[in-house]
Amino acid sequence: MTMTTLSSRVLNHDVSSAKKAALKGPVIITDRGKPSHVLLTYEAFARLTGKRQSLLQALSAPGLSEIELDVERVRITPRDLDLS
Repeated sequence: MTMTTLSSRVLNHDVSSAKKAALKGPVIITDRGKPSHVLLTYEAFARLTGKRQSLLQALSAPGLSEIELDVERVRITPRDLDLS
């Protein structure tokens, strides 16, 4: 993910460039050299605000297949039951 920083003046003169940059990652908008706003795609915003997604969407997330998961098998042993 790429993070881009633009001044508010540059943003006002070239909104389309800011929107294209937001496709690659957050765009930080500065006022007088200090961060003041962040431009995101709606999809990124929805992820951050907790928009629910289907199980199919969650399992097809990019990069998910590259995660290695080594899980040990759990052994469950039943306890003796005392009915007295």
